Amino acid sequence: MSGIIGKKLGMTSIYNEEDGKVIPCTLIQAGPCVVTQLRTTETDGYTAVQLGFGEKKEKNTNNSLIGHFKKADTTPKAKVVEFKDFSQKVVLGQILTATDLFSEGDIVNAVGTSKGKGFQGVVKRYNFGGVGMQTHGQHNRQRHPGSIGSCSFPSRVFKGLRMAGRMGSDRVKIQNLKVLKLIPEKNLLIISGSLPGSNNSYVLLQK
Repeated sequence: MSGIIGKKLGMTSIYNEEDGKVIPCTLIQAGPCVVTQLRTTETDGYTAVQLGFGEKKEKNTNNSLIGHFKKADTTPKAKVVEFKDFSQKVVLGQILTATDLFSEGDIVNAVGTSKGKGFQGVVKRYNFGGVGMQTHGQHNRQRHPGSIGSCSFPSRVFKGLRMAGRMGSDRVKIQNLKVLKLIPEKNLLIISGSLPGSNNSYVLLQK
């Protein structure tokens, strides 16, 4: 599956004159990405294309990575990702942009890390009703989970019960998003809908 590394810049909207609707969309700076390594079956046991995106200071990069990027004749990159089953023929050190992989109307998948919410209760995490909807065994404690177990049988709390805990900061994949517009001079993709992650976070676009 071919893909590219991008950075989420933020959200906006586009007016569709055909049906008179406003479409929410996300701006992605897709590339330029550099081919930093070509994985082969002979040397690595599998085939893949490694791409690098974003600049990183050389003083903050260890010597092994500096040598790795010099093989591709490029500067150290902040984000490095491998894409298996890359459909296009590429060479080491080649620069890929948004126009090389995508065009308007394409359907893409987006992979990112969702925003971290920290430790949250059951009302925010699982949409429990609280006092207004007393369906979870609670009496007068607002936003509490209520009853969580049985009596003499089974005398334990089942695994996987929905309770308070860490929320967000997970790897999320959203499929079947449409490329509404392509701005090649700025390597910008305007994609329908929302993408996981905060602004300036890295997003993988798969085709």
